[in-house]
Amino acid sequence: MTDPNTLEQLHLQTEECLKCALGESRTNLVFGHGNADADIVFIGEAPGFNEDKQGVPFVGAAGKLLTELLAGIGMDREDVYIANVLKCRPPGNRDPLPEEVAACKPVLFEQLAIINPKVVVTLGAHATRTILGRDVSISKVHGTTFQVDGYTVFPIYHPAAALYARATKELLEEDFRALKEFLAADDPAAPAKRPAEATAGETAGEDSTQLGLF
Repeated sequence: MTDPNTLEQLHLQTEECLKCALGESRTNLVFGHGNADADIVFIGEAPGFNEDKQGVPFVGAAGKLLTELLAGIGMDREDVYIANVLKCRPPGNRDPLPEEVAACKPVLFEQLAIINPKVVVTLGAHATRTILGRDVSISKVHGTTFQVDGYTVFPIYHPAAALYARATKELLEEDFRALKEFLAADDPAAPAKRPAEATAGETAGEDSTQLGLF
């Protein structure tokens, strides 16, 4: 396999992936969607039922909320790039197995390397742990920033978590306001792009109520 130079090439290389059992059970590969030259990348955990059917990330109830939250800070889905750690839906939205995470991590990191974003917004604990490469509690780190090999990681609550708890939705809205303030305060003299490399941890399903969302 040759090293891809574009997201389209990487997508084609990933389309027939059977590196784990999820490749046998998926309806569609859910590669990612949005602006291939985005300054901001949002990373969720794994596709859910609707994502698996449509092949597009965040198109279910959590995706609708994400779209609303983006609009609330003056952004559109087409302004950013949205992906998940896993590219195939785990059955029943269960936690992914270690071999599933291992199979998908290189694709995610290659996506980041190609896009080379300014900010990576991680949605929920599992995506945050994947990018930071260490065990963290989303309740303690959401709305704060980390530097990972030259780019900014901004953890926030997962939109799916806010579907089941009003208090979490309020925290998520606060996270988006903090993200807007952070982007507005970013040094205009700083480079528009920064290198994108990271280590990995664990991840889980996009539209579930598992603890990894909190």
